[in-house]
Amino acid sequence: MNIREQTQRLEHEMLSPRAAKSDGSKGRMRPQKDCDIRTCYQRDRDRILHCKSFRRLKDKTQVFLAPEGSHYRTRLTHTLEVSQIARTIARALRLNEDLTEAICLGHDLGHTPFGHAGERALDRVCEYGYRHNIQSVRVVHRLENDLKGLNLTYEVLNGIACHTTRRTAKTLEGRVVRFADKIAYLNHDFEDAVRGGILEEDDLPWDVKYILGRSKSARITALITSIIEHSDEDIAMDEETFRTFLLFRSFMFENVYTNPQAKGEEGKAEYLTGRLYEHFLQFPERLPPLYRQVCEQEGKARAVCDYISGMTDNYAIGLYEDIFIPRSWGGPRQG
Repeated sequence: MNIREQTQRLEHEMLSPRAAKSDGSKGRMRPQKDCDIRTCYQRDRDRILHCKSFRRLKDKTQVFLAPEGSHYRTRLTHTLEVSQIARTIARALRLNEDLTEAICLGHDLGHTPFGHAGERALDRVCEYGYRHNIQSVRVVHRLENDLKGLNLTYEVLNGIACHTTRRTAKTLEGRVVRFADKIAYLNHDFEDAVRGGILEEDDLPWDVKYILGRSKSARITALITSIIEHSDEDIAMDEETFRTFLLFRSFMFENVYTNPQAKGEEGKAEYLTGRLYEHFLQFPERLPPLYRQVCEQEGKARAVCDYISGMTDNYAIGLYEDIFIPRSWGGPRQG
C-alpha cells in the first residue's frame, strides 16, 4: 500500500460520512495515472498553487485601488485568509481539508485587474458577459499550462464555480468555502477601511459588535463557531448569527463597497479596462501569441476578455500608457 492509498484509507476512518473522499471523486476530464504520494485533491491544490495565475493575485486589487501602504489586502492575501478560515471549519466538521483548500486557492483566479471595477467593465463590453467565478473555472480548465489547463477534478471545479452564485456546490467542502469567502472579505475589508480612514471601529452597528464581537478576531471566531455548531447535512449558522452576518454585509456594501470616497477611482479603472478591450478587439494581431491562439480557436471577444482579465493592476496601467499616452521625444536636447 503506497502513501496515497494509506491516506485514502485514513479518510474513510477519520472523516465525516458526509465528507468528500478522494477515492470517490468523479475524476478529471482527462484520465490520469494516480500519484503514489498525493491524493487527487492534494494534486489539485498543488497545481493551483504553482500556476502563474495564482502568482498574479499578489498584484490585483481586493477593494482599495493602488493603496499607499504595505498592509492593505490584495487578492492573494484575501485568498490565503479564505483558505485559513475554510480549513478551520473543514477540520472541525471532519470534512476533506485538501479539497477545501484547493477550492479556496482557485476561487478568485479569474478576478480582473482593479477588482470588481474591472469585472463590471468587462461584463458591460464583452459579448459573453463576465463573472469572475466562471472565469476562474476557465483559467484552470482552459488557459493555464499553455491552453492545456490544469485538468482538475470535478469537485474542485464545482466548488470554484459555485463560491459566489445562487447555485449550491455539490460538496459540503464547496459550501464551506462560500461562507469562508464572505467571512474573510467582510472582516478584512472593514479593517482596511478603518486603516484607510473610511470608517472608525465604532461605526459598526451595535448588533454586530454585541453579537459577533468588537475585534476582527472575535467576529471571525463567532462566525466560525456558529457554523461548526449548527452544520449537519448542510453548512449553516444559527438564526441570530446569520441575521447579524447579513447586517454586517449590508453595512459594508453601504459604507465601503459603494462609498464614493473609497471607490472614487473606480470610474477611471472601468474606463481604462473598457478602452483596452476596444483596442485589442480592433487589433487582435497585437495580442500575445497565447491569446492569438485563443482568438483563432474561439474568436476575438473571448481572447481579448481572457487577456485583460488575467492582467495585474500595474500591467494594465502600463499597457494603457504604452498604447494611448504619447511618449516624450527622446532626440537630442536643444541648448
